[in-house]
Amino acid sequence: MHTLQKMALVSAGAVAGAILSLSINAMADKEPANATTLPLTELRTFTEVFGRIKQDYVEPVEDKKLITEAINGMLSGLDPHSSYLDPEAFKELREGTQGEFGGLGIEIGSEDGLVKVIAPIEDTPAFRAGIKSGDLIVKIDEVSVRGLSINEAVKRMRGKPGTKVTLTLARKGETKPLVVPLTRAVIKTKSVKFKMLEADYGYIRITQFQEHTTENLAQALEALYKENAKPLKGLVLDLRDDPGGLLNSAVGVSAAFLPKDALVVYTDGRAPDAKMRLTATPANYMREQSKQDYFQRTPAEVKTLPLVVLVNSGTASASEIVAGALQDHKRAVVVGVKTFGKGSVQSVLPLGNQGGIKLTTARYYTPNGRSIQATGITPDVVVEEATLSGGAATPSLRIREADLEHHLSNPNGDKESKPEAAPKADKAEKPAAKPRDDKSKGDSKDEPANPRDPNPKTDNQLNQALTVLKVQQILPGGASPVQDAKPAASK
Repeated sequence: MHTLQKMALVSAGAVAGAILSLSINAMADKEPANATTLPLTELRTFTEVFGRIKQDYVEPVEDKKLITEAINGMLSGLDPHSSYLDPEAFKELREGTQGEFGGLGIEIGSEDGLVKVIAPIEDTPAFRAGIKSGDLIVKIDEVSVRGLSINEAVKRMRGKPGTKVTLTLARKGETKPLVVPLTRAVIKTKSVKFKMLEADYGYIRITQFQEHTTENLAQALEALYKENAKPLKGLVLDLRDDPGGLLNSAVGVSAAFLPKDALVVYTDGRAPDAKMRLTATPANYMREQSKQDYFQRTPAEVKTLPLVVLVNSGTASASEIVAGALQDHKRAVVVGVKTFGKGSVQSVLPLGNQGGIKLTTARYYTPNGRSIQATGITPDVVVEEATLSGGAATPSLRIREADLEHHLSNPNGDKESKPEAAPKADKAEKPAAKPRDDKSKGDSKDEPANPRDPNPKTDNQLNQALTVLKVQQILPGGASPVQDAKPAASK
């Protein structure tokens, strides 16, 4: 089978949530393993429990509900990313990979029976309402989420655009629950955003790995070179709070900066088709209908352009694949804090007209054989998540794969995934943010400023990333500052 056909239907999505970044796997025709070996004793117990509920439960319960809940429990008990998808959820999942779906725009996971926010998606109702990574969703409208599966929570947050829903949140540092009214919308996520940070230094942010992310990255690179009118001196690739997405898109983004045929990632699972080696080759990232390589018109200098990859605790799955590949090949300096740590691959297996299941089928490994499962990727230069406001740094609340119930173990024994000890950036005085002109951010005072608008004067990590690029310009041969020098804090 063509490598892309084997891979494009497999996802490296981050966490089950109100949007999901997965694709459909063509493994449905595969015969189930050990199909003739059934645990008869356990099945008798199951049928006895089923009968007791049907006979003795306080209210009548439909067979379909009992079976569906049993399937939900069977899958959710495996790990945080395996789940049952009813036909509606199955359809929504497919829409999500194409960059458009209905809902609030929020990535969620489960913790202690509650729903935890992994990250809001930019330019969505949840993002504009100020929902933050680490928030616990206590109620959806008047319904407590305790005991609800992730899929049930997703269903309650989804709905027709224009309809309203109220989330009750618990936030660290707040003594009272936060009640946040939201209006559902058609969520059209723009996965690649770019601009010039300053003369000769470009910035590209990838918010999620979708179907068109690779070609959009190629267009962004071409636009930056055209806008600057001369070769760039450096580029920041911002993967912070990127929850992941399609595996072939992660390969494509890596391929933009790596030599042709360089190993990007390999996967290992029990089934033969869960074992793949994916390289920086067009066959591994091009969509079937595309006829020419997306990077055909990309300037050749991109392959050697000084590069910094920004990561944080919301950098997960497909975005960790990119960071890990570029780090292992010493193609980029990774700056930020340890990533989320989702090192597993989910396949979506159709169940006829009954929806499908999202099942963890493999672990993935960086080119040097590192598994980041439940450990994350340690950056080359550690820079804490903070905003520079009046000279004070405010660290953010972190959540990672290891915090999720039933998370998979790391096959390397939960050893920290890092090439070597990562130096911390100098803790010198940080520049104070200039007073913000609220009028420039919009007419409504209720509309929060976008914290992802790239501004090195207020963003500590971006400030240090830019400094790393500038240090590379003065080192002999453009050597990495990780070994040769620490990035100097701005004065």
